[in-house]
Amino acid sequence: MKPIRLMSGFFTVSMWTLLSRVLGFLRDAMILAFLGTGPLYEAYVVAFRLPNMFRRFFAEGAFNMAFVPMFAKKLEGKEDAQGFASEAFSGLASILIVLTLAAMALMPWLIYGLASGFAGQAQFDLSVEFGRIAFPYILFISLAALLSGMLNAAGRFAAAAAAPVLLNVLLVAAMALAAWQGGDVARALVWAIPLAGVGQLGLLWLAARRAGFSLRLRRPRLTPDMRKLVRVALPAALAGGVVQINLLVGQQVASYFDKAVGWLFAADRLYQLPLGVVGIAVGIVLLPDLSRRLRADDTSGAKVALSRAAEVSLALTIPAAAALMIIPLPLVSVLFERGAATADDSAAIAVAVSIYGLGLPAFVLQKILQPLFFAREDTKRPFHYAAASMVVNAALAVGLAPVLGWIAPAIATTAAAWAMVAMLAFGTRSYGDVARFDRRFHRRIWRMIAAAVIMGVVLWAANIGLGALLAEPWWRAIALTVLIGLGALTYFISGRALGAFHLSEFKSALRRGA
Repeated sequence: MKPIRLMSGFFTVSMWTLLSRVLGFLRDAMILAFLGTGPLYEAYVVAFRLPNMFRRFFAEGAFNMAFVPMFAKKLEGKEDAQGFASEAFSGLASILIVLTLAAMALMPWLIYGLASGFAGQAQFDLSVEFGRIAFPYILFISLAALLSGMLNAAGRFAAAAAAPVLLNVLLVAAMALAAWQGGDVARALVWAIPLAGVGQLGLLWLAARRAGFSLRLRRPRLTPDMRKLVRVALPAALAGGVVQINLLVGQQVASYFDKAVGWLFAADRLYQLPLGVVGIAVGIVLLPDLSRRLRADDTSGAKVALSRAAEVSLALTIPAAAALMIIPLPLVSVLFERGAATADDSAAIAVAVSIYGLGLPAFVLQKILQPLFFAREDTKRPFHYAAASMVVNAALAVGLAPVLGWIAPAIATTAAAWAMVAMLAFGTRSYGDVARFDRRFHRRIWRMIAAAVIMGVVLWAANIGLGALLAEPWWRAIALTVLIGLGALTYFISGRALGAFHLSEFKSALRRGA
């Protein structure tokens, strides 16, 4: 087989994802500055989350987790991969058109299901209006996700990873133009969402054509391949539904506390930076690589790929988690505290960020362990594990809310993530040695943790020492830059000294295309 360049693909996706997330921070900072954390912002959060929730359910969750392994194996076996992709594209488009029309008609009920605490308040009517404008985004972005899966399976990661950049560029441009013209910034922002979906779909359609994939719309038919796709996708859809129910439960609880929906959403955006750059990137690259290696019976190569993916992702994730837990307030205040966003908002968001930081390694480990199941077209067990984690999440979010208030959903999300990792790790035991990390990983993971602990101590002390500067708006960004630089340097030096990682190995892997 011609293997996917695992490390090269990982860094390609990571770099584009990093650019997208940096632009996403600019977008979120502008939104908070223009809208604050009041009704307009909370309505935007619900409206934007609605199509993204269904997107993860249909495209990135159920459909792609079933489609990518099947497409990759057909590509490896030189079967009619393009014909299969055309059938899948047509079937998905048909489902999404019906879903979009139904959702727009039933939008008030959907908003009530997402945030019943908004009922009787200004946020409710605004959420219905914004939701109807934004929801068609799911049609375009889900079809774009299928094209991304095709490109990823072929080892072409750049265009698929670059597409989200377009979303943030258009949203930032729409807000800037509306503010410059003295227009309605909130509605300009919401109308830009479906327009960005059209742009992303067009970009990936052209990239697929350049890669040699020419899809044709067909009348949807239930062929043997499509039956198999549905059979594999259904448990993944249920698993994706469970994950989205977790989000729904958290948002429902938060909607009963003033400004909590906005605070949790802003905190979610912050921890999504390392999760996207590391966890999601490695999952995107690892799934098609494992699928093709398993088709070629390359079990030793699959184990090495799994171990190196885990090693490099955790080497970056563990220090990021430590930073989110130790210096959340400087991060939040520099990124979000301006305009209508106040110091009280920063303090609340920082609490949620520190809790999400504790769960960050779990979120990344899920992205590493799940491809072991999906590459074998085993979507039933991940569904069972996701259902169990849903119970953990709901019990903690609802049970702790009367005691701890609005922060209960963040605690529940982190606890459920670690429960999911424990179940996934237990489930992989049935696959034997190929699904276990190698000795090098086990030797180095503890050294990474030790290096992160050293970094954490230095960050804690430096945060106290720079406290006066971090409290000054004009010096805050410079002090944060010093903090981050000091933390990164400490982790690098201590990690090298402890033997946690060797940069020469990563460079060598990139040259070999490992």
